[in-house]
Amino acid sequence: MATTTQVTIVGSSNVDITAMMRRLPSPGETVLADSYRLTPGGKGANQALAAALAGATTEFIGAVGNDSHAEIALGQLAEAGVVLDRVKHIDGATGVAIISVDAQAENSIAVISGANSAMDEVAVRAAGALAGVLVLQGEIPASGIRAAIDAATGPIVLNLAPVIELDRDYLCRANPLVVNEHEAALILAQLEGTAELSTDPEAVIAQRLCDQGLESVVITMGGDGALVAQRGEDSASITTVAASKVTAVDTTGAGDAFTGALAARLAIGETLIDAAGFASRFAALSVQGHGAQASYPRSLENL
Repeated sequence: MATTTQVTIVGSSNVDITAMMRRLPSPGETVLADSYRLTPGGKGANQALAAALAGATTEFIGAVGNDSHAEIALGQLAEAGVVLDRVKHIDGATGVAIISVDAQAENSIAVISGANSAMDEVAVRAAGALAGVLVLQGEIPASGIRAAIDAATGPIVLNLAPVIELDRDYLCRANPLVVNEHEAALILAQLEGTAELSTDPEAVIAQRLCDQGLESVVITMGGDGALVAQRGEDSASITTVAASKVTAVDTTGAGDAFTGALAARLAIGETLIDAAGFASRFAALSVQGHGAQASYPRSLENL
């Protein structure tokens, strides 16, 4: 889909080292893996690729090191036409994610931030104005997230994953906040000032997040689809978006596929509910292939 709209992603870029195995190890246990692969990843870069493939003119702003991983980290973004002019190259290591995937397509992930740690307030402010729909995640320092929000000229899509401490005023400038069920409970606890995580249903948690000042919330629920909450005068409007029925091979990067596609569709003027429906279908296609970026659909023909 040709478009002149813009999505700007400020965030992380990693190389994923993915081990495929029958089951994930328990603490202290060694499990033999069947194979491994080295692929580009990082939540920011994943979302940038998804936004570009979903039809938006996209820029990625992040940092890589001066090692051999840097080219891998940015390779698929460059191929997709993502603008990389404001990517920072630093002395040091590119970020790395160590991913274990089992036979049921469940995964566990450990992230070494590397160059992503350089995306602090100073680096983000130096990048200048951030046009269009701005997308942020939790894999860069909080000071960088705050600086990006301050520099935004359009709507802000905040995927606070992993959940890090962020001032209420900045959290509430997200429209929407995009999180999974566990992240939603963590952020609610942060806003309500409690250490106890809510066990309420997702719709109740979404309502409580809107009560805390968020304009809109999207909670992704894997195979159960997504929930969209939009704040109203008395209560939030809650809509459930169904998930496509597919056989999952690898869920790595599916949440990023959803967030990037959502931002792209918001950028071309779709409603949040329609954008979430498209993003759910886009993400469903991604879980049918291995890896994160490599699994993202290169054609919108079936969407």
